[in-house]
Amino acid sequence: MSRIGNNPISIADGVTVEVNNNTIVVKGKLGELTQEFSDIDIKIEEGVVTLSRPSDKKDHRAKHGLYRALIANMIHGVSQGWTKELELVGVGYRASNQGQKLDLALGFSHNIVMDIAPEVKIETVSEKGKNPIVKLTSHDKQLVGQVAAKIRGFRKPEPYKGKGVKFVGEEIRRKAGKSA
Repeated sequence: MSRIGNNPISIADGVTVEVNNNTIVVKGKLGELTQEFSDIDIKIEEGVVTLSRPSDKKDHRAKHGLYRALIANMIHGVSQGWTKELELVGVGYRASNQGQKLDLALGFSHNIVMDIAPEVKIETVSEKGKNPIVKLTSHDKQLVGQVAAKIRGFRKPEPYKGKGVKFVGEEIRRKAGKSA
């Protein structure tokens, strides 16, 4: 029994959901997302999306919860959007953006210049006395997560001083240094 898959998804105001063959299309004020699916029955009735599976096979059970979560994320994305915030912790670590180009100074000999996908809005915040913050916003949750993971991968937080690129609110397990 899938507890996630059985939960109905309520459609937000201003969002339209269409099912064509094996593709679901979700349109809203922030954009449009499509997702292919298989082996799952999707019904749209009175502003609620429900999913059901044809049998209790392991593959059907797995896809039931997966597609429910994907559709819920799509509806939330086109109505409200998704945001990830990254914090640059370290002396001399800086971030700036010119349009869709992100320029990161992370302690390497050269700055890292990264082109961000046009669907993702980027904003950098640098205040005196605080760590620089990179804000990523989009209607596609997967794309925002992928871009954020790519940026974090340039300099992951290390466990001794906590320097590196980390998500805002992320707890880093710290280790004790050498004992004298």
